[in-house]
Amino acid sequence: MSDNATSGGDQGTEPDARFTLANERTFLAWSRTALALVVAGLGIAQLLPPFANVPWGRSIIATPLILLGAAVSVLSYVEWRNNQRALRLGRPLRPTYLPRVLAATIAVIALLAGAVDLYSRVTRR
Repeated sequence: MSDNATSGGDQGTEPDARFTLANERTFLAWSRTALALVVAGLGIAQLLPPFANVPWGRSIIATPLILLGAAVSVLSYVEWRNNQRALRLGRPLRPTYLPRVLAATIAVIALLAGAVDLYSRVTRR
């Protein structure tokens, strides 16, 4: 191994600091997204006025956001770790699936929120 070899369990060489820092910034951006999702879910659960005739409306919108935030937090760490390992070993980075998961889940939650709102308006009459 070279002088830049890492100690411990990871094999390979220490990558250029710019790549390591870029990987870390990406992880921190995903962490902010996860935190925002959790806060949005809690805000909906606690601050959004109840839907008329739909007592479970806030919970059905808030809970998936909170769970998505938790999932993004864990998945972003796994992705950071995998990317760091690939950088150390000089391997190509795997394609990320996080944006797809996030976009699809938020779209489903938005549709669900719209459906709850429409249901609330229809049953109010």
